[in-house]
Amino acid sequence: MAVTDSPYQAYDSPEVGESNPQARSVRDRMIPPMRGSVLWGWVGPLLVTVLGGVLRFMNLGHPKAVVFDETYYMKDAYSLITWGVERVTVKDADKLIIAGKTDIWQHCTPDDLSKCASYVVHPPLGKWMIGVGEWIFGLTPFGWRFAAALVGTLSILVLSRVARRMTRSTLLGCFAGLLLALDGLHFVLSRTALLDIFLMFWVLAAFACLVVDRDRARERLVQWYESAPYSPYGPALGVRWWRLAAGLCLGAAMAVKWSGLAWAVAFAVMSVLWDLGARRAVGLRHPYQGTFARDVPQAFGAFVIVPFVTYMATWTGWFVTAGGYGRNWGQATSSGPFFFLFDSARSWVQYQWQVFTFHNGLETSHPYMSEPWQWPLLLRPVAFYYEGSQNACGTRDCSEAVLGVGTPVIWFGAVAALIALIAWYVSSRDWRAGAVLLGYAMGWLPWFLFAIAENRTMFLFYAVPMVPFMVLALTLCAGLIIGPAGPTATGAVSLRRTLGAAAVGAFALLALINFWWLYPILTAELIPYTEWKARMLFDKRWI
Repeated sequence: MAVTDSPYQAYDSPEVGESNPQARSVRDRMIPPMRGSVLWGWVGPLLVTVLGGVLRFMNLGHPKAVVFDETYYMKDAYSLITWGVERVTVKDADKLIIAGKTDIWQHCTPDDLSKCASYVVHPPLGKWMIGVGEWIFGLTPFGWRFAAALVGTLSILVLSRVARRMTRSTLLGCFAGLLLALDGLHFVLSRTALLDIFLMFWVLAAFACLVVDRDRARERLVQWYESAPYSPYGPALGVRWWRLAAGLCLGAAMAVKWSGLAWAVAFAVMSVLWDLGARRAVGLRHPYQGTFARDVPQAFGAFVIVPFVTYMATWTGWFVTAGGYGRNWGQATSSGPFFFLFDSARSWVQYQWQVFTFHNGLETSHPYMSEPWQWPLLLRPVAFYYEGSQNACGTRDCSEAVLGVGTPVIWFGAVAALIALIAWYVSSRDWRAGAVLLGYAMGWLPWFLFAIAENRTMFLFYAVPMVPFMVLALTLCAGLIIGPAGPTATGAVSLRRTLGAAAVGAFALLALINFWWLYPILTAELIPYTEWKARMLFDKRWI
């Protein structure tokens, strides 16, 4: 793709080489300027974020019920902020909680805390985050959903900003944020105390940090190129704080769910390849040696040490208290600090192994389980909540439902956009297309291994970390449709941009209408049964 043909003007160069490297200065090739106002670069995404936040926080405490798997995570979260570890609750604890009672724990003596320890199969960070809302607002539906709504809202801002940085367009950044705000699955999980929205947030935050780090690293390379004596290997780039922040976010993702490991490995490789591409693009004689000597050692710290420390830090409550599952506190504290560390580590590793074997053997049938190949087409949504009633909505049969499903316009459009990105990457090696495809693939392809080898129980909402990358795929394709900035002598580009902008605007409008149509069954709005049934796109598959 020639420079002048780019829909993003000066930001389309492949990682390796240039078709015409003399066409632009090294600085312009390496660090394309951001178009538009810095002020609007924040105001636009913030306005879209406010819209998404209002939608997510409005009537957040409804339904006043324990929705789907909230029964596990909201109680574990409250246990963490109360005891530092997850503990077993009494029978019918959910009913007691809805009635406003918080004394829900099984009682045991200090000498026999193991009887109260709850066996949990996910790391604690997501539950700690849920617990923050419960600590502030109490053990209520609003309290245990607050953190999900907050990170769901913040993810809109993060995606808007990273899309703006990748496209150098504030308009396209706002387009990305709007689509995320209007996606049904992201919306429902932002209003439900499940772990997947927190996994999505930390993966997206890590990706955003790496995109910023890419720009910062290239800026330092250009500064060296313009002012320092030449070296065939290039310079060391100093402390890369954004890459370290990405490592922290990836550690946090793994501390929510182990599936975050797939992104941690993939993003580490991607970041190092970006470094290699930058050193080649600046014209170094030995870019491979420069990358391995200058960049890889720090990458090891950012992608191995920082995530490990972050992950272990989230288990602090388990290590410093006696009531955690498998803790073996009495033995660990019997023979001095060295033995305490050794025995605690042994007990922790044994616990992790038990969790690993549990996940590998999880084959329990469920009416809403689905296969990964079904997710992009929304063939089996998850009914998070359903309550039928009579004569409460102006007709005899009424329904209140929360259906975990994506907005079809966005999801079906994303399928086409991802296919287009594959073709774009093959033809141009554009780094943005490759990064988006990688982020999407890490949220989707690993589940096929479980489906083939283990027949594991899986659900559509496992796909929510893929949603930001679906939206980025749509955003990049929107930029291609709109076309390059600036008129030609014939005015052809101007006409193309007008028609392209109209097409992209029409797509956004369709997404808004589609979301509005689904809204009653995403929020448990009381509606006639016939209206609920009309919104079941694939009839029995959605029921």
